[in-house]
Amino acid sequence: MKYTPEQLLHDPFLNKGTAFTRSERDQYSLNGLLPPAIQTLEQQVKQAYAQYQSKETALEKRIFLMNIFNENHILFYKLFSQHVYEFMPIVYDPTIADTIENYSALFTDPQNATYLSIDDQDHIEDALRQSADGRDIRLIVVTDGEGILGIGDWGTQGVDIAVGKLMVYSAAAGIDPSQVLPVVLDAGTNNKKILDDDLYLGVRHERIYGKKYNSFVDRFVAIAEKMFPNLYLHFEDFGRSNAANILNRYKEQYTVFNDDIQGTGIIVLAGILGALNISHEKISDQIYMCFGAGTAGAGIASRICEEFVQQGMTIQEAKKHFYLVDKQGLLFDDMDDLTPEQKPFARKRSEFANAEKLTNLEAAVKAIHPTILVGTSTVPGSFTENVIKEMAAHTERPIIFPLSNPTKLAEAKAEDLICWTKGKALVATGIPAEPVVYDGVSYEIGQANNALVYPGLGLGTIAATARLLTDGMISAAAHSLGGIVDSTQPGAAVLPPVSKLSSFSQTVAIATAKEAVAEKLNRTKIADVEKAIADIKWTPEYHAILADVKVAKRGE
Repeated sequence: MKYTPEQLLHDPFLNKGTAFTRSERDQYSLNGLLPPAIQTLEQQVKQAYAQYQSKETALEKRIFLMNIFNENHILFYKLFSQHVYEFMPIVYDPTIADTIENYSALFTDPQNATYLSIDDQDHIEDALRQSADGRDIRLIVVTDGEGILGIGDWGTQGVDIAVGKLMVYSAAAGIDPSQVLPVVLDAGTNNKKILDDDLYLGVRHERIYGKKYNSFVDRFVAIAEKMFPNLYLHFEDFGRSNAANILNRYKEQYTVFNDDIQGTGIIVLAGILGALNISHEKISDQIYMCFGAGTAGAGIASRICEEFVQQGMTIQEAKKHFYLVDKQGLLFDDMDDLTPEQKPFARKRSEFANAEKLTNLEAAVKAIHPTILVGTSTVPGSFTENVIKEMAAHTERPIIFPLSNPTKLAEAKAEDLICWTKGKALVATGIPAEPVVYDGVSYEIGQANNALVYPGLGLGTIAATARLLTDGMISAAAHSLGGIVDSTQPGAAVLPPVSKLSSFSQTVAIATAKEAVAEKLNRTKIADVEKAIADIKWTPEYHAILADVKVAKRGE
């Protein structure tokens, strides 16, 4: 492949910037196009981090990091890997919400993404081929932008979530960034604010649903699976009406994963197992309540319910432990607006003497006395002092996970939960939270961050060449995080810290791959799972430029 010197300097997969060696500068006609000093990668990282620290706001810091990403992938990932805990809320949630909301206004570079339009489906294959540019794509994160984080429908601007997710995959688990592809399926948007914005870069009509939408998704999946036969396809932030349907349509056919449904379920299960390690209680004795019964809420409930079954319960017995509360209150089976994912957990009104009054969270908590309360509602402050004190009055160690993000949408603050329960609550939050000091004890707050699971899950699945992602593999991933935290320490967290993300990703990858091999899902023979993972794991280091890279003379 021929490149001009300028193209070589602007290809983020090849560019080394000031780290091009003297011989490389001679060979590729780069002399005079760079300052004469030759830096090491370590010097570049030190220099870039100093510049990063000079930025005053989180948004400025993210824009700075994305500029590095656009220019030099090796430098970006080396920098990211050395500051994972510090950078995670900048590169991803919560700061990414700001860049998604302002994506069109801030747009400078497509960041290797593929933009597919429901109005131009004839070019799907060509677009994917051009985006891949001959690369061996193993991982795609795709979104349709309808259910972004807790901020809703942002159309094509949601592509940033796919870009950010893949950055975490590479930084945390070592998935080669040359083998990944972010994709957005633009089916329109119902966000009037951006439709009325002259700068909006997406399709300018209301979101399309139904047969045409399903055909669009089917066409993309069929083409992607054909073009990339070793593909792990990750669906991200699809809307409530489509997310579960899409996952169910493909999960028995391809290696697919939905982070909102499965990933959040895995990390919440891992957090509950961690909490029970501290309280020394059994999962089969827990009463589970979720506030917010959309894609994430119902998906989490399904995953936790499956764990009850794996512990020996029948599915009918397990469902008796689950209560879903949404905007209309406790979900009952006679409601005509239940989604297919909500219906298995809807209750009968005959179970309650005051069913007609269970129209809000506080009333439901008083009637049911849950031991586990999970929030995916995006209703800020909905875990009120009254709700939490009522819950704590009926269980010794209440497990409380306010998971909605970004920060402005959280159901409660960690410090309030610890204070209102006098230090008894076992807390995990959806956003990073500082330790809470109460009555002389420092309580570590686990972050129920899917990044603790999904990078390792992906790495293990890809390394195992698994043809499907099964419930067994998902359960193995969740259980692999158990026992990492020392539950005997006062104030111990229910989940391991994000600061050790890379090592936990390795733990999850090994557990996932071993289960895939045990279930005979591997396409190729694997004698040593850990070696298979090590063989594909990527590290951000400069190497000699590929031999087939040639430099063309100007004008050639």
